Amino acid sequence: MQIEQAQPSEAATVAAVLNEAARWIAAEGRPLWTPADIAPERVRRDTEAGGYFIARSRAEVAGVVRLDLEDPHFWPEIESGSSLYVHKLAVRRAFAGHGVPSLLLDFARERAHRLGRGFLRLDCVADRAPLRALYERNGFSLHSVIHKGERAFARFELPVATFAG
Repeated sequence: MQIEQAQPSEAATVAAVLNEAARWIAAEGRPLWTPADIAPERVRRDTEAGGYFIARSRAEVAGVVRLDLEDPHFWPEIESGSSLYVHKLAVRRAFAGHGVPSLLLDFARERAHRLGRGFLRLDCVADRAPLRALYERNGFSLHSVIHKGERAFARFELPVATFAG
């Protein structure tokens, strides 16, 4: 599998993967992202800013992830420049069960290391047990649970130094 930064011309491809994942999650009765979270204009802006990465298998898109240098919304207390933040990790249904999330998280770890960031951090809705288990299987530890509005979010972190490369 190859993972590369999404080009601005690939914003529609990124949006399609995110929307496919959002529809699947909603059909399972567990809606996650709001339409505004994955709106084409927002995805285009984030892609143009270099935030999205695409995983491909034999040139076919398998999944996407957004990596941010800062996350003041969910991690306001964290020192600027110390972490890389994972957001919007999504896998196409055709690639479910092929380890794509782990490959994307490994890529994020490597990128954090190359950028000199000491931690890889992410968050998810606190009641998403399968997602939390995925993060823990990939070496993340629960940092804390915070509340935003009426929702609880589990915040996970991984010291990048633990990644052996």
